[in-house]
Amino acid sequence: MIAMSSLLAAFVPIWILTTIGYLTARSGLLGDQAEAVLGRFVFHVAMPATLFTMLARTPLTAFASTAMIAFAAGTALVCALGLLAARHLFHRPLAEQALSGMTAGYVNSANLGIPVAVQVLGDASFVAQVVLFQVLFVTPVILTLLDTGTAGRTQGGLLRALTMPIRNPIIMASALGALFSATHWHLPAALTHSCDLLGSAAVPVALLTLGLSLHGRATGRRLTAEVGTAVLLKTLAQPLIALAVGTLLLHLPPHQLLAVVLCSALPTAQNAFIYARQYNLDPSLARDSVMFSTLISMATLSLVYWTLGPTHR
Repeated sequence: MIAMSSLLAAFVPIWILTTIGYLTARSGLLGDQAEAVLGRFVFHVAMPATLFTMLARTPLTAFASTAMIAFAAGTALVCALGLLAARHLFHRPLAEQALSGMTAGYVNSANLGIPVAVQVLGDASFVAQVVLFQVLFVTPVILTLLDTGTAGRTQGGLLRALTMPIRNPIIMASALGALFSATHWHLPAALTHSCDLLGSAAVPVALLTLGLSLHGRATGRRLTAEVGTAVLLKTLAQPLIALAVGTLLLHLPPHQLLAVVLCSALPTAQNAFIYARQYNLDPSLARDSVMFSTLISMATLSLVYWTLGPTHR
C-alpha cells in the first residue's frame, strides 16, 4: 500500500510555495503589482520555455495509446460539462465559460502529476502523454475561446481569431516544440540551457503568484456554488468517467486503468489561474478551484490507489 508520505512529498511543495506567496503579499514586500507582473512573466516567458523544451524532447507519437482514449474522453466530457454549467447555471459569458471548463477538466499533470506518477506508478511515461494531450489539444481550444470571448464582436474579431496562434506565446511555444520534435531539430547547447533555466521558473513562480492572489480576497455565495461545481466535476466526475470508459468500453489492463484514473483524479492545474489573470478575468473561480481540488485530491488519489492498486488486483 502506498504510504501517505509519498503523496505528501508531491503536495507539500505546492502548499509551501503558495504559502510563501501569500506571506509575501501580506508583507507588501513586492508591492501592489507583483501578482500581475509575475503572472505575465509566467504566461509570456517561463511557461512557453518549459512547454517548448518538453515537447521538443518528446516524440509526438507518445500520446497515441488506447489508454489515452479513456483519459481524453473524461477530459473532454468534463470540460464540456463545466462550460455548460457556467453558461446555463451561472450565466457567464464565453470567456468565463471557457475558464470554467478548464478548471473542471484540466489536470495538474506537471508539478503534481509527475511526482505522483513516479511514486505510485513507478514511472512518468503515461503522465507525459497526458501533458502532451493537454498542451497540443486542450490548451489551444481553451485559449481560442478565451481570446474570442475577450475580443468582443468588433470589426477586427475575425483577424484577431485567425492570428491568435501567432500572438499567443503558449500556443507558439507548443507549436515550435512539436515542430522540433517532428523534425528532430536541436537548439545549440547554450540556448537549450537558457530555455531549461527559464522553464524551471514556471511552476514555482506560478505557485507564488497563486499565493499572492489569496491575500485580501473573499469568495461570495454565488462563486462558492461555481467553485463547488467545478471541484465536484474535477475530483469526482472526471475519474469516474475515465474509469467507466477504461473498464466498460476499452477493457484496459489493470496497470493502464490505474494510470488513467489516477491522472484523471489529479487536481486543477494552476494554469487556469494564470490564464484568468492574463485575460483580465475574475481569478477567484480558478484560484479557489485549484486550492480546494488540491486539498480534496489528497483523499481521492489515495482512494484510487487503494481501489485499483496492485494489492487489490
